Amino acid sequence: MIAVIDYGMGNIHSVNKALQKFGAKTVVTNKARDLEGCDKAVLPGVGAFEDAMEELEKRKLVPVIKKLVRNKKPLLGICLGMQLFFERSDEAGKKMGLGLLKGRVTRFREKPDLKVPHMGWNQIKIKNNAALFKGIEDDSFVYFCHSYYPVPKDKAIVAATCDYGSLFACAVASGNIYGVQFHPEKSQAAGLRMLKNFVNLC
Repeated sequence: MIAVIDYGMGNIHSVNKALQKFGAKTVVTNKARDLEGCDKAVLPGVGAFEDAMEELEKRKLVPVIKKLVRNKKPLLGICLGMQLFFERSDEAGKKMGLGLLKGRVTRFREKPDLKVPHMGWNQIKIKNNAALFKGIEDDSFVYFCHSYYPVPKDKAIVAATCDYGSLFACAVASGNIYGVQFHPEKSQAAGLRMLKNFVNLC
């Protein structure tokens, strides 16, 4: 069973349907007991870092997400969901993230030829052999919609990069934790293959 965590921050149902396409049994939930009973979990998200953390805290989901990671169950963060894995965000002031990964989240710098948010299709460079990218070609196009991106302290966890004014980490993989800054559920064949790979993780 894959739990899709619903904490009121968007793009839940498209992710859920994409997972079901590959035979996954899923539950869309904001209840701790469902997360405790799942085999894997997905943390999607669209919106502001501080609001998202407040919603997770209000639903008492922070401890159970951390427990899930300690128990070595695969966890996938998508867009804002991945940003929440880190310690802090420049967007959120003093509000801390989940702290599952060391590092921070920062905003793209405004430039005359660089629109923020970064929205649309862009290519990714795959940096390691993360299971999420099995069978996916380097330089594949995926769909982005974001103004912030993660800066991991440990560069070894960077699973893919993207060039938007400068190179930034657009995917991470660390043990049972996976994160993508883009939206695989909107990224056609390449993105759907990533979700299939997540469904098939042991």
